[in-house]
Amino acid sequence: MGAWQAYRLRLQRKRWLIRAFRKRRELRPVANRTDQIRPSDILLFSTQRNEGIRLPYFLRYYRDMGVSHFFFVDNDSTDGSLNYLAEQPDVSVWTTQASYKRARFGVDWLNWLQRQHAHGHWALTVDPDEFFLYPFCDTRPLSALTDWLDASSIKSFSAMLLDMYPKGRIDQQPYRAGQDPLEIASWFDAGNYSIQKNPQFGNLWIQGGPRARMFFADKPTLAPALNKIPLVKWDRRYAYVSSTHNLLPRGLNQVYDEWGGEKASGLLLHTKFLSTFSEKAEEELDRGQHYGASREYIAYAEGVQDNPDLWCKWSEKYINWRQLEILGLMSKGNWA
Repeated sequence: MGAWQAYRLRLQRKRWLIRAFRKRRELRPVANRTDQIRPSDILLFSTQRNEGIRLPYFLRYYRDMGVSHFFFVDNDSTDGSLNYLAEQPDVSVWTTQASYKRARFGVDWLNWLQRQHAHGHWALTVDPDEFFLYPFCDTRPLSALTDWLDASSIKSFSAMLLDMYPKGRIDQQPYRAGQDPLEIASWFDAGNYSIQKNPQFGNLWIQGGPRARMFFADKPTLAPALNKIPLVKWDRRYAYVSSTHNLLPRGLNQVYDEWGGEKASGLLLHTKFLSTFSEKAEEELDRGQHYGASREYIAYAEGVQDNPDLWCKWSEKYINWRQLEILGLMSKGNWA
């Protein structure tokens, strides 16, 4: 990378940080328990709107994993989820009625909270329908991973988004609050993925899976990106650029081995496709607050009407992280 490009990326990072500083005015604290945070705590950051049915299991899952404190930005929920979050003893929550789209789809809000509260901490940034998996997660807490990353001088950890879905119609099995969504959405595509390198930011760009084959079959290049870097040893100088797909400084995006080896990586099990999906897609389509003129949700609305079954004869049923490593979707690298 040349000096001119490096200079332009530094300017861009400063611009995102200034933008986050300005967007702080849109956030109103509802419950601020940040005085409870200890130096060694692992933090989680998320934005949410009307995800009340998902939150009980989401919080339990990450508490069991070892997350110590949760940061939420609530975008004008109407289902009682804001009050639910405000009552949780390990949650700090802010609310806003401002445009999700004009906050770069929530990135500006979270960049501000991370700048204020995550400096020096490992920070996990996920959506309420995303469940982080890492090597040995069935026997080792998240702090074991972050301790190893610290010892290895690694500051960021990648996780591909793996879309999970049920066998049969999406609306066939009702989802209830507190339920493990993987009891319903337990299938995934083991292949059907394409990978490119983003020349500007240096991150991998991954597309494919059931959304590409079902909703973007005629235009696969428009399918949602699946590459994410959700776990970062945060520094107040850092900034996410596009969701958690990439961030600056640019070196944080180099979470892969360019010389034929394997770096440790995880997965985000994406449980969007539950019985709540159709209603949620219609709501988000009406709001028009998503990327690319909400073309993703337009495709969802059309696809679900035609054929709401994502399962096919090549679908694999989820067992555990070791199965996913054997399939080449994640790796323990040299972490033993």
